[in-house]
Order: sequence, then C-alpha cells, then structure tokens
Amino acid sequence: NRIEGVYSPIPMGAFYTVARLPVDNADDFCAWLLSDFEYENQTVFMAPASGFYTASDKGVDEVRIAYVLKKEDLAVCLKILDAALKVYPGSKVRKEISVKESVRF
Repeated sequence: NRIEGVYSPIPMGAFYTVARLPVDNADDFCAWLLSDFEYENQTVFMAPASGFYTASDKGVDEVRIAYVLKKEDLAVCLKILDAALKVYPGSKVRKEISVKESVRF
C-alpha cells in the first residue's frame, strides 16, 4: 500500500495477497513485466488475478502476489514493481524515473 495507486488488504495468515494495481489490464502488465521490462537487471513475476474469479469482469486490475521469499527479496520486488508502474504504458500512475535507475523497455 506504500506504492502510489496500489491497494492490498492485509493478509490474515495466507502466504499471498491479491493487490489492485493502477493499470488498465493486469494480464497485459504481467506479460509486459516478463517480456519488456527490467530494473537493475531484474523483473518480477506475478499472476494476473482475473483467472481466480468466475466473473470475467473481476480482477482486471488485480494481481496475486505470493510472498514466499525472504523479507529482503520481497523488498527488492516491491522496488521493481514501483519502478515498473512508473513507466508501464497502461499505467494510471506515470512518473519520471531518475537517470540513476536502470530501466529497459
């Protein structure tokens, strides 16, 4: 919830969460992360949440994030996600990234 436009309920015992992202289509965003984006030579993999719903209009802007990594690795993943949301063409949050940050797309 510290990333602008992102909302995730606090899980109560689960090892995953479903987060709402400020994107037009989470399926496209997840594919873009794997094919066209890297931050400091890394990217993240998330499952689009639309596949977890029976209604086709649900989960369009949501992803399922499993947090089975070490805390430090999860912090890096959130940094990568934040950088990606700032440059993703379908993002509802667009910001400039400093020249120091390495982004390829």
